[in-house]
Formats: sequence, C-alpha cells, structure tokens
Amino acid sequence: MKKTLLSLLLLSSAIFASANSEIPRPEYPRPQFERTEWINLNGTWSYEFDFSQSGLERSLFKSKGFDRPITVPFCPESPLSGVNHKDFINAMWYHRKISIPQNWDGKRILLNFGGVDYKSTIYLNGEEIFVHYGGSSSFAIDITAYVKAGSENDLIVYVQDDLRSQLQTAGKQSRRLYSYSCLYTRVTGIWQTVWLEAVSKGGLKLCRITPDLDNKQFVFEPVFYDLDLNATFKVRVLDNGKEVYSQKVPASDNAFISAKIKNIKTWSPESPFLYDIEFSVLDAEGNTIDKVKSYAGMRKVELRGKTFYLNNEPYYQRLVLDQGYYPDGQWTAPDDEQLKKDIILAKEAGFNGARLHQKVFEQRYFYWADKLGYLTWGESASWGMDWTSPLAARNMITEWEECVARDYNATSLVAWSPLNETWKEDIDGQRARLTNDLYFITKRLDRTRPVVSASGGYHAGFTDIYAEHTYVQDPIELYKQLSLDENGYPYIHHPNFSAPYKGEAYMIDEFGGIQWIKEMKTAEVAGTDEFWGYGKPPRTIEEFYKRLEEQVNVVLSMDHITGFCYTQIVDVELEKNGIYTYDRNLKFDMERIRKIFSKSREQAKLEVAKMLSERNAR
Repeated sequence: MKKTLLSLLLLSSAIFASANSEIPRPEYPRPQFERTEWINLNGTWSYEFDFSQSGLERSLFKSKGFDRPITVPFCPESPLSGVNHKDFINAMWYHRKISIPQNWDGKRILLNFGGVDYKSTIYLNGEEIFVHYGGSSSFAIDITAYVKAGSENDLIVYVQDDLRSQLQTAGKQSRRLYSYSCLYTRVTGIWQTVWLEAVSKGGLKLCRITPDLDNKQFVFEPVFYDLDLNATFKVRVLDNGKEVYSQKVPASDNAFISAKIKNIKTWSPESPFLYDIEFSVLDAEGNTIDKVKSYAGMRKVELRGKTFYLNNEPYYQRLVLDQGYYPDGQWTAPDDEQLKKDIILAKEAGFNGARLHQKVFEQRYFYWADKLGYLTWGESASWGMDWTSPLAARNMITEWEECVARDYNATSLVAWSPLNETWKEDIDGQRARLTNDLYFITKRLDRTRPVVSASGGYHAGFTDIYAEHTYVQDPIELYKQLSLDENGYPYIHHPNFSAPYKGEAYMIDEFGGIQWIKEMKTAEVAGTDEFWGYGKPPRTIEEFYKRLEEQVNVVLSMDHITGFCYTQIVDVELEKNGIYTYDRNLKFDMERIRKIFSKSREQAKLEVAKMLSERNAR
C-alpha cells in the first residue's frame, strides 16, 4: 500500500512539474563549462532515513523506490525539501529512476553531483559504482559502462554524515540538537543540482583559464577524456558577439593556447566586462564532436608589499561576511534569482565583495558575482573538524583540493582562505602542519591568487594576508586595539599561538557584528535567549548608526589595514547582526548604510580625529 501511494505521489509530482515546467533549480549548474546535452535530475526523489545504519544489511542499495518523497536539491532539514527534519541524520538513502536517451548511444555518459554532505556511495541497478568523501566538493561519475542508451535505471545514493565525529568539514552546522549562537541548522545529503550529461568519447574534460593582463592574453590549458592524434581543439573568444580571437591546436593534454587580445577590456566591480568563450573539439574531418560554452574576465590580483592590487592599481576591499544560509533551503538558495539578489543587496549596501564564510558556494553564485562585478573570497567549511587529527586533515585536504580546482576559473574570486579561527591547542604540531600544508597546496594549485592560511588567528607561519578578527564594540577601544604598537606591529588576537607578523598585507576580515532586530524599538525588550550577536546591543536605532559609522571609520582610517570584512550581510537564524533580515528584507535606512560603508578613507580619518578630540575633551 505504501509503495502504491508513493508511486501515485511521484507520478502526480512528475505530471505537475511537466505541466508547469517547474523543476527546482532548473538552470545549468556549471555556467563556465556548459553543454547542451544534459538532463536535470532535480525534483521528486524517494528517501529513507537509516538511523540504525542497517541499510546495507537490508540491501537498500537494491531498492526500486522508498516510502517517502523528497525534493532535490534541498536537504531534508529544509522546508523546501518537503521533509523539514531537524534532528541528526547520520545516514539516509535516496532513490530515483533515470532514463538514458536513445540518441546518447556511443557517447560518454556522466552523472554529476554539485554537492552531497558528507560521504556518498552511488549505486546503479544495485551495483556500487562510486564513493565520494566531502560535503562541499562537486564530483562526476562516468556511468557509460553501467547503462545503455534507451534504458531506465535505478539510481541509489547512500549518504553518511557523522557530524559529531569531528573528522569531516561541517562549517556552521550545529553539533547540538538545536541551533545556538552562530551555529545553525544542519545540512545532510544532496544540496546541489544533480544532472546527467552526454559527452563525446574524445570530448573536453576541463580547461583552465588564466588571465594574463600584463601580456594582454588568456592562457588556456585543456584536458581531454580520450586523446585522438587526428583531433583538434579550437578556442574562440568573443567580445559582445564579435570574434576577437580564434585558434586551433592538436587536441592534447600538453596543449597551451596563449590568446592575445587586442584592445583589451578589464574586469572590475566597477566595470565587470566578460568575454564569451567557445571551446570545440573537432575530428579528423573537421566535424564538431564536442562544444562547450564558457566565459572569462581579464583581471589581475596581487599583493605588492602590504597593499592589495586589482589590475595594477591599489584597491581597497570593502567586504561583507556572507554565510550563504536561507530560511527555506539552508545551504541551498530557493532559486537562481536569489543568488543574484544577494549580491545586488550587498552592492546596494556599499560593499564591493564578500568573504564567503564557512561554506563552499555553488558555481552559479560565482557566475552572478562575475556578471555583476563583485569580489569573492573562497573558504572551506572547516569548522566542526578536529584540526589536530591526521584523519580529519586527510579528509579536509582532499576536499579542499577539489574545491580549488573546481573554482579556479571564477573571475570574481580573488583570494583563498582554507581555514577559519583554528582556536584549539596544538597536539604534536598537527594543527600547524595542516595549516601550512593547506597554504602550500593552495599555492601550488593556484599561483595567481593570495592565500589566507587561517582567517582570524593562529597563523602557523605562512600566509599572504595576515587576517585578524575583532568584535570590540566601543570605537575608542577599537582604535586603541587596531593602532600599531610601539614597535610598529599590528594587533594580533592570539600572539602566543600565532606565528609572528612578518610584514604581510594586513586585513581585519571580521568586525562589527552589531546586534539589531528590526521589530524592536530598543534592544532592552529582547531577552538574551531570543537572539545572539556581538557585544551589548545599541539601545536605539540612532545609537546603532553611530556605533556602526564610528567602527567603520576607525578601520578605514588605519593606513596599515588594506581592507575589511564586516559581519554580516543577513541575519542567520538566532544571529541578529545582519544588514538585512534573514528573509532578505530591509532593517535599516539603506542610503545611510551605503554612505557609511562606501566612505572615503580620507573622510574617515577626519571623522576619527574629531571623535578622538571630542572624547579627550570630556
């Protein structure tokens, strides 16, 4: 009876989706590597929780369907999944039928997962075909040998998510039953798009794109599935539809294409110009056997001394902390428009970028940052992990490598930050070893971007940007804290546990966090158990604006600080210190907010001098 009811539910859902053309998150999930032959597998799947983890003994991998429906790609903890289960889920099973089109015969068939938290074992028709570790990294499986064109197949995904083990990345997921302070509802299982894709056997696997502004060229590094001595690889670069570069080379993993561009146009937050790019693989007769759409921006980021440069000009980063949580989808935005809206809201508040915090954001977020002109920092979901455990370190390194490789081409991404606040006493040097390993691995994978080894303290010895956090609320005390000491050294939160400052670029990449709830007229009416933030809340809205402006003025006025990151863009669950509410509605007069965060450093220095003078006169 249960199976029959489920079948009716699935059929009704399929008919409804077909009639309304409503597949959740229907857009192509990988905008810098887009093909036309693909099938979105989002929508209604069936699932079963496996709290006793007996599913393998019960042969659930052979299932033809489970008893309850779930909407993918939303995690079961989210309302949008249709499940909304808030307790711990150590294991669960997913099922859906997948049909392989007849015209895919003779092609390589790929099964792609944008993100599954944490360990996922993939079965087709009862046979285990792949195991992946890592809740944040994307992965693809070549299923050509397991399916036939025109066939229908049973796809099973077995998920294991032992959050409390401290052996896996978790980000801001709570290890208690309920959310508390700055730790939030958990994310289990599939949380990004799942899709099928057909590719020629000799198709393009990937292509790294490196902008070289000084030489006015893009450097392309292709990698192919099967190498054919007679095949060629073609690159076209277009400026608003007009071809500005084209070249063909042998289709080889040893191929490098240096595409010189005349009258080069640069990318920046103020002018986010993107070139369209077409990759093609041609057979011996010149027929196109694979075609991929892409894009790239011409931009250069580097540190010169203690200053951040964009396109060979000093550039002050005015970042905001973005944790990428949504009240109805948890880690998953309800739709593509919401990703775009989040960036627009931040830019309207006066920020030119975001530190993407304790979550590896999906590729479509980077797409909108590229399109709209918005700097981003890439960060892992490192919290919840025991940084002193060698097994946890192994899990972390593998996942991080996959994330860096995946997002290398993102134009907006200007810095990597693998760790955040590793505030735990070291054991046998394991924390320091992991921190330094991640720094050098990231530099080897990407020499074009600076690396912040451990944001907010416990730097282990190597970092390109010395990034510190402070939530001192009083502006005078903040000024004293952030001023250089008598020896010319900046503020270090944990000097006994961090490597000495050696003259690196210096940023305050967390500060502020001022509590304010939109509905209350004064903070005194709210109990401490009802919301959370840093410091004592302001008593009135005018006190909020004054504290905010004076804090921002202090940070802007310091010549040794090359940029800031304010906490945060939206409220998240109990944490009520966002510029906007959790559902992305207004809390403040945005014209005042924008003027504060976009203020010139010269003006900030004048206002800080006035503030100090007035305080001294009292």
